[in-house]
Amino acid sequence: MEFLDQIQQPLGFERLDLLAKQVVEGFISGLHKSPFHGYSSEFAEHKLYNKGESTKHIDWKLFARTEKLYTKRYEEETNLRCHLIIDNSSSMHYPIVKNPSIDRLNKISFSALASASIMQLLKKQRDAVGLSVFSDTYEYYASEKGSARHYAMILDRLSKLVMQSTTKKTEMSTYLHQIAEKLKRRSLVIIFSDLFSLEEKALEELFDALLRLKHQQHEVILFHTYDKATELDFNFNNIPKRYTDIETGDKIDLYADNVRGVYRTALKAYFNEIKLKCLRYKINYVPVDFKHEINKVLTRFLLNRQKF
Repeated sequence: MEFLDQIQQPLGFERLDLLAKQVVEGFISGLHKSPFHGYSSEFAEHKLYNKGESTKHIDWKLFARTEKLYTKRYEEETNLRCHLIIDNSSSMHYPIVKNPSIDRLNKISFSALASASIMQLLKKQRDAVGLSVFSDTYEYYASEKGSARHYAMILDRLSKLVMQSTTKKTEMSTYLHQIAEKLKRRSLVIIFSDLFSLEEKALEELFDALLRLKHQQHEVILFHTYDKATELDFNFNNIPKRYTDIETGDKIDLYADNVRGVYRTALKAYFNEIKLKCLRYKINYVPVDFKHEINKVLTRFLLNRQKF
């Protein structure tokens, strides 16, 4: 069972800090035997022991449980800078959710909660975090810092992201280039976007911007957010409906059964194109269903963090 389903009394986004703490505690308790076992604020992380290294920092208690040699890497060895980037275009506010909570999410609230949960893990390691938010404008920027006040400021901004967005498109490539200019030191760059409304030219421009981040030696994770049931599978009943483009306001009347097959084929091809481009350019591409897969986000974050 997904650990989110086990939280008994869902909190609202006015206490995003507590909400993220619940998510992280549930996630860590489910790791069991893994390279992240023992993750705590006492040290930065474990790494596999390499023959010839000093045995001074071997975790013998962990060896007794796993029969594998791990050493402790301390905070000064693993200082990390992480920059979170969130697409705040109108399509990220699908579906419309009033008063979102852990059991009532849409793409933007999922991205905010996932980012806050990543920050909880970063905070344990005293790492520096920054945030960029964009749509058709560069809405917010905070550079990477590790102070408690800075963390609180970013959490406050994340909690406000869940407010309804009105007909805002995305200019991803433009603002990713601007973000690249601001990142002066190697960082883990984490992007949340649904990547909708990207025509072929816009998709090429997006990957030009992502490649610039890669050329600057940043580690890039692209979390592609979507709703599998409706956006991927188009599982609507066949009662005639009016569908509205949340970014442009354009409307179309149709029966779902008449277009479902063609829609699924086209969207599968689009997702596959993005996946192949990311593989080609060595960008970490992670499609995530916002209803079920916040644990997937945290697992990928911890795997990539080990590279620093």
